[in-house]
Amino acid sequence: MARKGTATVKPVIGDVRDRDSLYNHLLRFNAWQHEKNYSLATIEARDVYIRYFLIWCDERGLGRPQDITKPILERYQRYLFLYRKEDGQPLTTRSQHTRITPLRAFFKWLARNNHILYNPASELELPRLERRLPKHVLTIRESETVLAQPDLGTPTGIRDRAMLETLYSTGMRRMELLALHMHDVDADRGTVMIRQGKGKKDRMIPIGERALEWIAKYRDDVRPELAIGGDDGTLFLSNLGEPFTPNRLTQLVRDHVNAAGIGKTGACHLFRHTMATLMLENGADIRFIQAMLGHADLSTTQIYTQVSIRMLKDIHTATHPGRVIAAGQAGQGAADDIEREALLAMLDAEASEED
Repeated sequence: MARKGTATVKPVIGDVRDRDSLYNHLLRFNAWQHEKNYSLATIEARDVYIRYFLIWCDERGLGRPQDITKPILERYQRYLFLYRKEDGQPLTTRSQHTRITPLRAFFKWLARNNHILYNPASELELPRLERRLPKHVLTIRESETVLAQPDLGTPTGIRDRAMLETLYSTGMRRMELLALHMHDVDADRGTVMIRQGKGKKDRMIPIGERALEWIAKYRDDVRPELAIGGDDGTLFLSNLGEPFTPNRLTQLVRDHVNAAGIGKTGACHLFRHTMATLMLENGADIRFIQAMLGHADLSTTQIYTQVSIRMLKDIHTATHPGRVIAAGQAGQGAADDIEREALLAMLDAEASEED
């Protein structure tokens, strides 16, 4: 894993001397995305999956965009369908979908910029995605068991508890937790500002009193010891005094979930699923959950209205299991089954993207 401030050198694919190679066009595509202000996460994810395709092409003597036709792309789809991982399991339909979608963006860009005469991926049929419920969602008791795992007799244990409480209270994404700064948490208002979340959108969401207390304890008692060297204001720091890497944070949370011995697996996204599910079960309206999670919409047929932070804070206080107050009287009633299914399906899709 690369340390902060270092770059991972990625191997060249094909003949780098050929300016019209698929590889050199990928580098130009990445540069174009940076110019158009695409998020780093989107650029990196697309790069990874396009490189998989380029390696497959290179093994078959396909080195230029002009070599790629719709039948070639369909052969690649067939390859993904038949592919087996080291454990003998096939790629899930969602994984196949995730690997193909960036190719559509890549070839669309090639065609629009006249690098190819037509877009071979324009009519490519993607695998149909099934709507699945999440594998695991924690109960209130299981959530409390996981939260109790960090050793509070150590500085890192206090930090871990503060991070787990933040994930549980807010349901924020892994990358959103990593990006939190000291000034993003407003204890007086009981809110946290998510800056440049998915889609580069800012949003303000409520955070519970208990989570705020743990953040304050970590900030006052632990963080000064970790903030060695240059301090850029990142809230949660690793043992090295640096912001966490995504994989390190995932492993840390997963270790605590496994240590709880509850028979369920997961990491950061497990708390996102759990928060949404438990608040829905306690009577929160689907629109409030949507605002908490930062979803633009839950389905193609319905767009929900924006809610104010005050209303959102009230419903959060009334329905979150960390502080349930008259849950049966809060909100506008539980969402119907279709809306619940759409919400959970979107959360499951996010979990696949994060993995």
